[in-house]
Amino acid sequence: MNNLEKYLTITPEIQEAIANNKPVVALESTILSHGMPYPENVAFAHKVEEIVRGEGAIPATTAIINGKLKVGLTADELELMCKAENVGKVSRRDVAVYLATGKVGATTVATTMMIAAMAGIQVFATGGIGGVHRGATETMDISADLQELAHTPVAVICAGAKSLLDIGLTLEYLETMGVPVVGVDTDDFPAFYCRKSGFKVDFNAKDEKLIAKILKTKWDLNLEGGAVIANPIPAEYELDFNEIESVIQRALELAKEQGIRGKETTPFLLKHIKEMTEGVSFASNLQLAYNNARVASKIAVELAKLD
Repeated sequence: MNNLEKYLTITPEIQEAIANNKPVVALESTILSHGMPYPENVAFAHKVEEIVRGEGAIPATTAIINGKLKVGLTADELELMCKAENVGKVSRRDVAVYLATGKVGATTVATTMMIAAMAGIQVFATGGIGGVHRGATETMDISADLQELAHTPVAVICAGAKSLLDIGLTLEYLETMGVPVVGVDTDDFPAFYCRKSGFKVDFNAKDEKLIAKILKTKWDLNLEGGAVIANPIPAEYELDFNEIESVIQRALELAKEQGIRGKETTPFLLKHIKEMTEGVSFASNLQLAYNNARVASKIAVELAKLD
């Protein structure tokens, strides 16, 4: 047994799929443990997995439990993550601590990418990526997601970056690190709740088949890192840009007043945005996540055909 095998646990179904080049889609667990209340998060988790399977792929939800990096969760493990009792939010820097101490951890975008790559999974569906926070010129608050995208060969299908971030600086950072930002039939980079952010993607790919071909070409050339696959929220669930911007500003002021910093910032802001929009933003959050799972599964299916 090599060192990695001591820590990595993959369910038999997912192991068989990876070994036989069947499409697999990685899923994070932070959205379950820190992004939604119980038991709504349980229903959400089952719905996402159902969507992935409906498109012909196999879901692989990740977590850290009892000293193991989990790829695929049992029903009891999923329940554990959703109840979120003493479940930490784990980024790359925290992984060794959580494994060594046996603590339970929910995986962020960065950690899910890392675990997916270890398991041999190339496609990951999430809500929105982290990025450069507003005011980062003073705070240096930049999500570890961006460094992971620069170095880890996993495609992240997302509704762009969370609209509470500095999207312009986030895209500048990705460009500097050589991370392609590919739009799913869009020229505009989406801003989570909104289909447009005022910024453009690097390339507009008209369908999942072309996206898969781009990804395969990148990795065939051994070009380091992953890719951001920017998939806009369905139009019927989009929120008004000016209205959500006003809400975000109020939430940011509240975070500053309460001294919220670092990895606690995003969950805090999303919670208060949900309250300020009387749950409308939460409903949109669900729909964009479902849409990302759907598109990610189609990309995984097309990618499997190319290998």
